[in-house]
Amino acid sequence: MSAVSTHALANDWGPLKTYVQSPLQSNSLTPELRNGFSLPTDTTELYATATAASVWAHSDAFSADYYQNALVLGAGHQFSPRWYGELKYNWHFAGNNKLDNLTKAFHDAFGIGQNGRDEVADHSFDISLPQYGIEIHDFEGETLNQALTMYLQYQLLESAYHGVSVGGALYYHYVGSGPFADEGFEQALQLNYSYQSGAHRAYSTAGVTFRPDELGLGDIPHRRTALTLAAGYHYQISDHHAFLMEYRWSEGAAEDIEDLQDPTNEISLGYRYQWDNQAIELSMIENLINMDNSTDIAFTLGYRHRL
Repeated sequence: MSAVSTHALANDWGPLKTYVQSPLQSNSLTPELRNGFSLPTDTTELYATATAASVWAHSDAFSADYYQNALVLGAGHQFSPRWYGELKYNWHFAGNNKLDNLTKAFHDAFGIGQNGRDEVADHSFDISLPQYGIEIHDFEGETLNQALTMYLQYQLLESAYHGVSVGGALYYHYVGSGPFADEGFEQALQLNYSYQSGAHRAYSTAGVTFRPDELGLGDIPHRRTALTLAAGYHYQISDHHAFLMEYRWSEGAAEDIEDLQDPTNEISLGYRYQWDNQAIELSMIENLINMDNSTDIAFTLGYRHRL
């Protein structure tokens, strides 16, 4: 293993560019795990990510079996040592990414139960929530959500080892037609803390989202406020290679709906290859603890470029 140069350590790309994958949280505003340190002043970062996810959830109250995919474009700029701003567009859509077979094989390999997935046909697009009269089937190709997110961050503290920042996000989502038609605003506040020493980085975020009472499918009742906690570890293996592991706990977005009202627990494993002012990231997100309120598995490929 080669030594890590001073340049590689200084060029900290922060946490992975990933997003929560629970069906309700992923199609609304959920605080992201962010770096507590600032970028060099006047630095601009452009990024793009693509995510493919397989959703399987089944309980007495509801069932969901479909694929969701996301394309994200974003740009962030460090205006001064204290202020950072970011604008992001995301499009979520239902498309056949053929993850069912891979998901079942992954569960078998790690001894994780299939939770009924092996008892139904592959590559389905079905959502059923009888309590609210929701029955949506064969919706492949539909837009699940599209949104613009504006994020502004202020640097509270920064030293050689510690970085603390506070940020706020304004989120506008709009789907004009189809079974997922919806429009509205959400807001979030978050506190970010990071620690760095040698080739090691640790990231943490605590955030709260403010949502309207009713949101999305059939005016499902949502929590007005929802808490998110996230933490991550980054090991810089060499100048070009890094390993990342992240964990996210998100309070259930729905109210009075079995499982969907419970917290989601997701773990991400990622690899980053970086060179010059560019980086490519590949990550996998797996649902933990409650199998009926998040995706079975999701994969994200990202590209980042700094100017």
